[in-house]
Amino acid sequence: MFRKAGEQGYLLMWAPEQYGGLGLDDMRYEQIVQEENFLHGDPGLCLTLHSRVVAPYIGQHGTEAQKQRFLPPAVRGEKILAVAMSEPAAGSVLAGMQARAEEHADHWVLHGSKTYISNGLLADLVVVAAKTGSGSGAKSGGGSHAIGLFVVEEGMAGFKRGRKLDKLGLDAQDTAEMFFDGVVVPKANVLGDPTQGFRYLAQALAVERLQIAIGSIAHAQVAFAVTLEFVKERTAFGRPIGTFQNSRFRLARMRAEIDALQSHVDHCVMLANAGALTAEVASGAKMLATELEGRVIDECLQLHGGAGYMEEYRISRMYRDARVTRIFGRTSEIMAEIIGRRLGLDERRLTR
Repeated sequence: MFRKAGEQGYLLMWAPEQYGGLGLDDMRYEQIVQEENFLHGDPGLCLTLHSRVVAPYIGQHGTEAQKQRFLPPAVRGEKILAVAMSEPAAGSVLAGMQARAEEHADHWVLHGSKTYISNGLLADLVVVAAKTGSGSGAKSGGGSHAIGLFVVEEGMAGFKRGRKLDKLGLDAQDTAEMFFDGVVVPKANVLGDPTQGFRYLAQALAVERLQIAIGSIAHAQVAFAVTLEFVKERTAFGRPIGTFQNSRFRLARMRAEIDALQSHVDHCVMLANAGALTAEVASGAKMLATELEGRVIDECLQLHGGAGYMEEYRISRMYRDARVTRIFGRTSEIMAEIIGRRLGLDERRLTR
């Protein structure tokens, strides 16, 4: 699927032509790919993670040599990308990261483990976040919270993958564990400053959360369309169930809410295109879109009645697939924390 997408020019469309891309740095192109994939494909196919979440780390922080080496095969779908942040004990909280990298003359040695890694089994190139500051054996300084980003390649000694994790939904997605046991990473595979990874990750998280919002609203749109068709055809008491007032009113409210939030997500895409998407706006879009996705799909399953609980109906699979979006990319509660702190509601400030 990645190779076919690459052949059609659907991967890393933002990449300059000298790296094989189309030079189309307008997020609406990736938005359309997401929407069509949710309608006709499967949400477990993480093309956008590859193109708009991971690859920009290379495009923005990589050297010219790294771009020439890593971007063209990613554009063609020959090398699949993943990013490894979450850990078994710390989740996605970067401050609690245990993975570490020790600096040597011409390489770094990487130790630690990661979990919940999307594209984890398929990935050929993994951008791994690891501590590089004091206490990690690093020579470059940067303090105890310094983090580096390392491109680990398939086949490097000490790099192992765990099992494909059994999940509630997203059955098509190869979510996996990763282990790094003394992996020797050449300095040619370090992205940018090996002490500034936290800043690089923070800059990218707004776009990542917007990608989740785009997918969530697309998923809600598809659930609504599937359900509208169902209630027009299924009958009760001798007439289509969509003609009952309860069904009409519930569908009318869903239609209005989806349309309103779709407009906001579209606006956020334009902000991202202008380089003006802030952390709090992206967090709000992610929080609202994922929560609306959950409510809409739950309502749509209810309107399917008993059929909605059957695997043969698409809404059943959609119900399972939707639940994780309020968790990955950081939870809805963390999104609210980010927004609240930007409002000045930080306990450390207010209790001084």
